[in-house]
Amino acid sequence: MTVVRWAAPVSARPPAGTVVYAIGDVHGRLDLLERMHAAILGDAAHREAARRAIVYLGDYIDRGPSSRQVLDLLSQCPLPGFEVVHLKGNHEDIALRFLAGSMPNGAHWLRYGGEAAAASYGVAAAKMDLPQLRLAMLKAVPASHLHFLRRLRPWHREGDYFFVHAGVRPGVPLDDQRTGDLIWIREHFFDSDADFGAVVVHGHSITGEPQFRANRIGIDTGAYASGRLTCVALEGDTCTVLQTASALGGRDEAADPVGILDAGRGLDAR
Repeated sequence: MTVVRWAAPVSARPPAGTVVYAIGDVHGRLDLLERMHAAILGDAAHREAARRAIVYLGDYIDRGPSSRQVLDLLSQCPLPGFEVVHLKGNHEDIALRFLAGSMPNGAHWLRYGGEAAAASYGVAAAKMDLPQLRLAMLKAVPASHLHFLRRLRPWHREGDYFFVHAGVRPGVPLDDQRTGDLIWIREHFFDSDADFGAVVVHGHSITGEPQFRANRIGIDTGAYASGRLTCVALEGDTCTVLQTASALGGRDEAADPVGILDAGRGLDAR
């Protein structure tokens, strides 16, 4: 495992006395999520903040091999002493729509990684038509997982930070944002230099390294394919980035267990 830490300046603060950890898109990579939790516990042990919160930015399922196991872990609140917020991603949204009876959403879900999620529940999606698959999934998915998915939140705010899965629509006040935009938007948000009213911390749009802009922080580094799951720790006027990797993808397992990158590497202050 490699844990990479570097500090990046941002012009925002969480509430006083608070450290907030935000984790990007997991996509069925239980191995990386467990390593990230260990890294967060190690990082938090050296902080003085009395209040510790963790925000998961959504897209827990699909693409990677362990969607079911990821939901098992998250539904158990694995980090004692942390306030926990689980946000909804577009992959959870489309899976729920399919399970509720929307067949077109089922085809979309399968196209973007749903077959791997079904396999984690022991369901062979390729051998079924969509109505059969829906019934098989409703039998296979535990009630606790459906309860977890249905309670996911569209957004969360901590001081000057606004946490969402995908982003926000420029020009629309944060209180008036549509849930569909919060979990699906891409280009209109991603390319905007507008002042959103808070620094938006998001996943959804994959980049090789975390992206820091004046108005947003993007932390989806494609964990399911790259082997790098990214988390930002926000405390006071500092932002620390934690990244984990495994032998299934990403950095070499034989690398030093802790690497320190130059504070400017991979960052863009626009």
